Amino acid sequence: MSQRPGGAGLALEALAELAARLRAPDGCPWDREQTPVSAAAYLLEEAYEATEAIESGTLEEVRGELGDLLFQVVFQAQLFAEAGGFDLTEVIEEVRAKMVRRHPHVFGEQKAQDAAEVKERWSRIKRQEREDSPQGLLDSVPQSAPALLRAQRLGSRAAKVGFDWDDAAGVWAKIGEETAELAAAGPGTEQAELGDVLFSWAQWARHRGLGAEAALREANRRFTRRFQAMEALAARLGVALEDMSPEKREDLWAAAKAQEPRLD
Repeated sequence: MSQRPGGAGLALEALAELAARLRAPDGCPWDREQTPVSAAAYLLEEAYEATEAIESGTLEEVRGELGDLLFQVVFQAQLFAEAGGFDLTEVIEEVRAKMVRRHPHVFGEQKAQDAAEVKERWSRIKRQEREDSPQGLLDSVPQSAPALLRAQRLGSRAAKVGFDWDDAAGVWAKIGEETAELAAAGPGTEQAELGDVLFSWAQWARHRGLGAEAALREANRRFTRRFQAMEALAARLGVALEDMSPEKREDLWAAAKAQEPRLD
C-alpha cells in the first residue's frame, strides 16, 4: 500500500493542532502540567511498546503503537515551541536534511555497492559531523537507553577506534574470565562483577550480529507465556502453584514448553 498523496502532511498538521489544543488555557489540565522532562518518560515508554509491537504484534498493534510514539514526538515539539525553543517544522526539516546528507548515494552523485558500504559511509559522515561539533566518541549513546542495548552501542563505538576483541572467540574467553571473577566475588563486589559479565555477553552478541536487548525481551516473553501456561494447567488441576511440590511445578513447566512450537 503506497502513501496517500498529501495524506501524511495533513494528518501530521492535524495532530500538531491537537497537541496545541490540549495545551491551551482551556485544554486538558493534565497535559498542561507536563514539561519536556516529565513527558520524556512517556516518550521512552511508547518507544518500548512500539518496539515490542513490531517484534511480535499484529499490523493493528504496530500501527497503534507507532501512532502513540508519534504523538509523544509531536507533544514534545509543542512543549519546546511554547518555551521559544523550536517547533515541529524545525524538527522535521532538520531530520530530513540529515537523512539527505547521510545518503549521498541516493541524493547525490556517489554510488554504494552494498549495505556494508552504506554503513561505513554513514559512520564516516557522522564522524565528520562530530568534528564540526566536537564531543566524545561515546557521548552520542543515550544514557537512558536500555542497558543491554547501550552496552552493545558503547562497544560498537569503541570498536571504531580499534578498541575491541578480534572476534567472538576472544569475547567468549573474556566471558569465562568474568564469570570466574563473579563466582569468586563477595557481597560487596557481586553486582559490579555481574555487570562485567553482562557487558561481556552484550559484546559477544554484537560480534555474532545478534541483538542482546531483543534477545532478552524475547526471553522475557517466552518466560511469561510459559509461566501463564503453567498457571492455566495448575488451575485445571485445581491446585495452586505454590501448593505444588517442586517436582510437580517442573512437570508443568515442561508441559508448558511442550505446547510451544519448536524453535528449530
